[in-house]
Amino acid sequence: MPDGMLSGECFSAVLDAMTEAVFVADNDRRIIFANVASEVLSGIPLNEIRGQRICDVIKCDVKKSECDLPYTGQIREGVQCTVRNSKGLDLHVVRNVRPIRKDGQSIGFVETLTDITDFLKTREKLAQVSSGQIDVPELRHGMVGSSSLMDEIHELIDLAAASNVTILVSGETGTGKELVAKAIHTGSARSGGPFVKVNCSSLNENLLESELFGHVRGAFTGAIKDKVGRFEAVNGGTLFLDEIGEISPLIQVKLLRFLQEHEFERVGDGTTRISDVRIIAATHRDLREMVRLGEFREDLFYRLKVFPIHMPPLRERKEDVGYLATHFIAKFNSQIGKNIPGFDRDAAIVLMDYCWPGNIRELEHAIEHAFVTCRAGEMIGLFDLPVEIRKMELRTGICRASTDTVISLGKFSGNSGSRQEMIDLLRRFDWNRNAVANALGIDRSTLWRRMRKLGISGEN
Repeated sequence: MPDGMLSGECFSAVLDAMTEAVFVADNDRRIIFANVASEVLSGIPLNEIRGQRICDVIKCDVKKSECDLPYTGQIREGVQCTVRNSKGLDLHVVRNVRPIRKDGQSIGFVETLTDITDFLKTREKLAQVSSGQIDVPELRHGMVGSSSLMDEIHELIDLAAASNVTILVSGETGTGKELVAKAIHTGSARSGGPFVKVNCSSLNENLLESELFGHVRGAFTGAIKDKVGRFEAVNGGTLFLDEIGEISPLIQVKLLRFLQEHEFERVGDGTTRISDVRIIAATHRDLREMVRLGEFREDLFYRLKVFPIHMPPLRERKEDVGYLATHFIAKFNSQIGKNIPGFDRDAAIVLMDYCWPGNIRELEHAIEHAFVTCRAGEMIGLFDLPVEIRKMELRTGICRASTDTVISLGKFSGNSGSRQEMIDLLRRFDWNRNAVANALGIDRSTLWRRMRKLGISGEN
């Protein structure tokens, strides 16, 4: 074994690599050592944790559970209980305690707390989905979901609707970016005006230029009469530019001018026109990386990204799968009239286990597929789902391929990778640490530890 492998620094590194919160304490439960995961669980910086009693860091008296029992020098394993962190969040944990002995006497103990909150929520939703007991959820901003990630999205939508700034909605295909844009428009002072969508990837440069800015007769072959563009027609309303990452350099220049001055010219006409249009743009692409590669104007990027909203993929909010599935069953029951009550247990397990690379849109299509094969009045079974979802080898391959497309951990896995590179990565995800951790394929505590080592604590 190499020298130093059993050193104190080595053991500290091992403990810091664990996702469970680890506390080493004396017999009075006063903390001598705590790992990085304990900082994540408690929400308290490590330099403030050490020296305190465990139940001063994690409130252990929630529901008077076994987490509040004093240390007796005995081994305790697999105790499930509820604690409350410094942010007031109640967390379900599994508690394990082992004594530290010297000369036969207990001098302290090691305690681990494993956060199983998300696991229990998912298990509860699974039971509800498989029994058909989950209620049809109320729509909020035209969307379904009660996860903490969706709560944040709803708050951002309300803030965006109360302002008149340009919005950039990012996220994978099928996450609901257009619903966000519609919700912002509906809640804004422009709700009485038009809401118009233009898919920038479906038109070539000339057609898109004419669609957005309009043209005059004779501007090009086929222009037999004047045409009013979207910027002019949507005056007083909201223009939703979907797939903004696909526009050409020429359109980028013209769009930048409009965002700066609210001025534009029809194709083939030198008359300057003014329009009061709010722009909401959306993309599934990494615009910051496109800027770095010279494919997208940096000044336009920052003009669009005045108020960014990142839509999380469905795999990051699995607790919403049951609600969404119930919503789509109700939708198709209404449209088709089959009266299908829900899913059997095997189908529900697959729904919860699948990674959903196509996100909400893929889930909706999967349930629509099930309505074709499932008989009226019966529960949707495993074999009613699309083959790529229900067949293990296909499902595994799809989910492995989707994780292969995330950012490589590479230089961030060890001591390499500069502070600026990490900041750039965080900015790409608008400082959403959950999204960064998922993109890197690591857990939040590992990301937290890496940021702390680089001296990054917030938006730099």
